[in-house]
Amino acid sequence: MHRSIEARQAEFEGLAGAIRLDIIFSEAIKVREIKPATFMGGGHVEELARRVKEEEIDLILVDAALSPIQQRNLEKETGTKVLDRTALILEIFGERAATREGVLQVELAHLNYQKSRLVRSWTHLERQRGSGGMGFMGGPGETQIESDRRQITERIVLLEERLEKVKRTRAQQRRQRDRAPFPIVALVGYTNAGKSSLFNTMTGAGVFAENLLFATLDTTIRRLELPHGREVMLSDTVGFVADLPTDLVAAFRATLEEVVDADVVLHVRDIANPDHPAQATDVLKVLTDLGVSAETTPIIEIWNKVDMLDPTSDLMTAATPAGKVAATVPVSAKTGQGLDQLGLAIEAALSERSRTYHVHVPHSAGSDIGWLHSHAEVIERGEPDENGQDFVVRVDPRHKTTFLERFNGRIAISDL
Repeated sequence: MHRSIEARQAEFEGLAGAIRLDIIFSEAIKVREIKPATFMGGGHVEELARRVKEEEIDLILVDAALSPIQQRNLEKETGTKVLDRTALILEIFGERAATREGVLQVELAHLNYQKSRLVRSWTHLERQRGSGGMGFMGGPGETQIESDRRQITERIVLLEERLEKVKRTRAQQRRQRDRAPFPIVALVGYTNAGKSSLFNTMTGAGVFAENLLFATLDTTIRRLELPHGREVMLSDTVGFVADLPTDLVAAFRATLEEVVDADVVLHVRDIANPDHPAQATDVLKVLTDLGVSAETTPIIEIWNKVDMLDPTSDLMTAATPAGKVAATVPVSAKTGQGLDQLGLAIEAALSERSRTYHVHVPHSAGSDIGWLHSHAEVIERGEPDENGQDFVVRVDPRHKTTFLERFNGRIAISDL
């Protein structure tokens, strides 16, 4: 999907603003041929060097993936620090990570990125910078140290061991959650699409929601009651972005397991952003990298921020789903418009994946009635007689195996 130069430039400026950098100038340049030594041509490099000197610029950001050699040569030619897109995103994540797990994941991604590079201002290994971010930007007390590949490798091994413990803990929690009655509904979307605002509106939670790229890094989960009383666990996750570094996708895989294990995925799109088709394509790419697709999990597209648009505007009338979806629902997290329809769409998607069964429960198996109410949706219940009681229940795929084993010989598939 083609992304406009203006939209890409505005987003990159937003990334810089996310860590409060003062932007002296921002310019889109045409690179006819990528130079192995400096990425851009000599004329562009000379112009950058001149502006760095005249305007006393401390940092150059390049919206591209630079090789270690290109980064080093640009720094040498311009006389200032150079960060590429990956490094800038890693820096933002380093500043935003709030939980112990998030800090570990970001640091691991940093180390894997730095492993192939000349490290001149490494801070993790000495822990001199305090809590104000990680690794690239410099800060109070930071010292210039030479890269020690062995030291970095040892640190990577240590972090991977710690994260493995986190994953084992998560696996135990997930097994416990799988025994719980509530389906998982995961919010995903391009960063700044309004996921956290929508999450707050739907659940009444106080999740950090600001007009800021990557406002959410750590997953938040709340219980949500749907229109007909069914309860689900709603999960808010880190925002995606174009060219999200592979190391970060891998590092945050444990956090994003809420998406991988979800019964329904809600893809939030900022329909008021002219670049939303390209953003949606980027989100689907990350979902594919995680192994999530419409073939395995129902995806509902939420067209957010409709309050900012005229219903007859081109952005609304020309909007189309990105790939196969279970439904599209126009909403406004700000006004609450469309949330009832969204709840109904979630119920429909969950029901589509569930099977409906007739179950007979004898009086001697009273605990089975409790199991049905806890792990299934009871649609109908018959009058008790001398043999017991009949139920019509809808069972989610996650509980199907346990249900069939527990009620073996006492069930029939319903036509409902």
